Amino acid sequence: MIPEIGLAALWLAAALAVLQMVSGAFALKAPDGAANPLAIYARPAAVVQAFLAVLAFLMLLWSFAITDLSLKLVASNSHSMKPLLYKLTGTWGNHEGSMLLWVGVLALSGGLLAGFEKRLPDRTMGATLAVQGFVALGFYAFLLLSSNPFERLPVPAAEGTGLNPLLQDIGLAIHPPTLYAGYVGLSVAFSLAMGALLTNQVNPSFARVLRPWVLGAWVLLTFGITAGSYWAYYELGWGGWWFWDPVENASLMPWLAATALMHSVSVLAARDALRTWTIMLGVLAFSMSMLGTFLVRSGVLTSVHAFAVDPERGAFILGLLGLYIGGAFTIFALRAGAVAEGKRFAIASREGALVFNNVMLSAILAIVLLGTLYPLLTEVFDVRVSVGPPYFNPAGAIFAIPMLLVMAVGPLLRWKSDKPARLQFELALIAALVIGVIALVSFFGQFPLLPLLGLGLAAALAVAAFLPLRGRHLGRVPVATWGMVIAHFGIAVSLFGMACEGAFSQERLAAVAPGGTEQIGDFAVTLESVSPVAGPNWTAIEARLAVSRSGGEPVILNPQARNFWSPPQSTSESALLTRWDGQLYAVIGNQAEDGRWQIRVWWKPFVTFIWYGGLLVALGGILAIAGRVQVDVKRRAAVTKGAERRADVEALDAASPVPAE
Repeated sequence: MIPEIGLAALWLAAALAVLQMVSGAFALKAPDGAANPLAIYARPAAVVQAFLAVLAFLMLLWSFAITDLSLKLVASNSHSMKPLLYKLTGTWGNHEGSMLLWVGVLALSGGLLAGFEKRLPDRTMGATLAVQGFVALGFYAFLLLSSNPFERLPVPAAEGTGLNPLLQDIGLAIHPPTLYAGYVGLSVAFSLAMGALLTNQVNPSFARVLRPWVLGAWVLLTFGITAGSYWAYYELGWGGWWFWDPVENASLMPWLAATALMHSVSVLAARDALRTWTIMLGVLAFSMSMLGTFLVRSGVLTSVHAFAVDPERGAFILGLLGLYIGGAFTIFALRAGAVAEGKRFAIASREGALVFNNVMLSAILAIVLLGTLYPLLTEVFDVRVSVGPPYFNPAGAIFAIPMLLVMAVGPLLRWKSDKPARLQFELALIAALVIGVIALVSFFGQFPLLPLLGLGLAAALAVAAFLPLRGRHLGRVPVATWGMVIAHFGIAVSLFGMACEGAFSQERLAAVAPGGTEQIGDFAVTLESVSPVAGPNWTAIEARLAVSRSGGEPVILNPQARNFWSPPQSTSESALLTRWDGQLYAVIGNQAEDGRWQIRVWWKPFVTFIWYGGLLVALGGILAIAGRVQVDVKRRAAVTKGAERRADVEALDAASPVPAE
C-alpha cells in the first residue's frame, strides 16, 4: 500500500497545482486594492500541495529503506544487501527518484512562500503562485505520464540490481539534494520575477522579498558544487578537481547566473536600480537550471554524472524547457518596456562595478554554454569534437580576470557616484600585490601564465576583501557586510588553491614491486604489500603504501581497485594524505606480467584551499541572509512602532477638544 499512497498523493498534488495556478491567475483579474474571491484558494492549495508532494517522496524513501522489490524503481536501483545509507540515497540516485525529490522540494518551497510571505501585494502574490503552480504542473505531468516512480512489477524481483558503484558514497547524500534545492530556489525567484513583471510591481519592496530566495539558492548551489567537486576528485581517481564535464557545467551555469542575479537584486533593494536587469537575470537563472535538467536527463550526454534516459523523456523535458523559457522570455519582451527605469547612477560607482561584473559573469556563462552545447551541435552533422580546458580556461580567463579586479575595488566605491582618484592608495596596493606576487613566484621557476595570474589576483583579492572594514568599529559592522567580506575572501582562497594546483602539482606514474620505493617531491612512497579485501557488496585489491616526508615517520595509505558485484563494475578508490600545505593522492592500477604494480601518485600543493574557499563563500552567503533577515526584522519593528505611535496620536486627537500640535 505504501507505493499506492505515494502515487495517490502525487496525483492529488498535481490537481492542487492546477487549482493553485487557476486561482492565482484570478488575482490578476482584480483591480488594484481589490480582492477576487476566486483567488483565495491559491495559498491553501500551495500549502496542501507541499504536504502531499513531501508525503509522496517519503513513501518512495520508505520503499527503498525496506527494499520493496515489487517496485520497479527499487529493483532497478537497490539491493537487499546494501548498507542502509546507500538504500536511502538510492532513492534519488536515479532518474525518477531524483525528479520526485525535485518536485517535493519545489512544492515545499511554494508552500513556504504561500504560508509565510505577507509583504507582497495580493495581485503579485497571486501571479507568483500561478506561475509556481504552472511550473510544478509540468513536472507532475512528467512524473505521472512519463517517469512514474511508483510503477509496480508484474512479479516482484528475487533481488535488486543495485546502485551504480560510483554513487555508493556519502557524496550522494549531500551533492544532489543541495543542488536540487538550489535549482528550486531559482524556480521561486523565477516565479516571483514573473509575478512582479505581470503586475508591474518591480520595485525595492519586491526585491526585498526576492533576495532571501536568491541568496538561499546561491548558497545551496555553492555548497552543492563544492561538495560535488571534492566527491568527483577523490572518487573518480583522475586526480582532478574540475573536468569541464558537460554535467558539471550544467550546475555551474545556474550558479553563474544566480551570482549575477544576487548582486542585481541587492542593488534593486538598496538603490532602486537595475529593475529590468533583475527580471532578465531571474528568467536566465531558471533557464540555466532547466537546461541543466534537460542535459542530465535527456540522454544526449555521455557522462558519469548523467542519468541515461530514453529520447522520449528527453523530448518531454525539452518541451517543458521550450514552454517555460520561451514563454517567459516572450512575456519579458512584451512587458519589459512597462517597467520603470529606476534610479540612475554613474559608471564610477558601486552600482557601476556590479553591472560590469554582471556583464562579465554573463560572458563567462555564454562561454560555458557554448562549450557545452557545441559538441552536441556538431554531432548532428556526424562530426565529433571534444571541448575541454584548452578552450574553457583561456576563454573564461579573458572575462574572469577583469571581473576579479573590479570585484576587489567595487565594495570600496560609493553608491550612485564616486571618483576613482579617491581610491589611489587602494588601487596602488592591489596593483602592487598582483605584480609583486607574480614577480616573486616567477623568480623561482617557469610556470604557466594563468596560474601565475591566479596567484597574483588571489593575493590582491584576499587583502582587498577586508578593505571595506578599514577604519570601522568591527563590532558595529552589519552582519551582511561581514558576509560580503567572507564570501569575497573565500573566492580568493579558492583561486589560490586552483592556481597552486595548476602551477605546482607533481605526478609520478611507476610500476613498483612490493618493497620498492618511488620519490615525488619530498615524499618517499614505498609499496609494502598488495592484498585482497572484501566489503559489504564488493571485493578489492588493496595496496599498503608507507609514505614518509623528508625522512619522517611513515603514514600508511590504502588505495583500492574495487570490483562491485551488483551491478558488476570496477572502480578505483584513491587514498589521500592531507597536510596543511596540500594533499598526496595515490591510486593503484593493474599488475604487470613481471609482478610489479602500477602506482600513480600526485602531490598537489594547497589543493584543499579550493574547497575551503568554497565553504567560506557559502558561509558568507549564510551570513548575508542572516544580516538581511536582521535588517528586515528591525524595519518591520520600526514600521509597527511608528504605526502604534500614529494610532496613539489619533486616539489622543479624538479624545482631546484641543487639536494636537
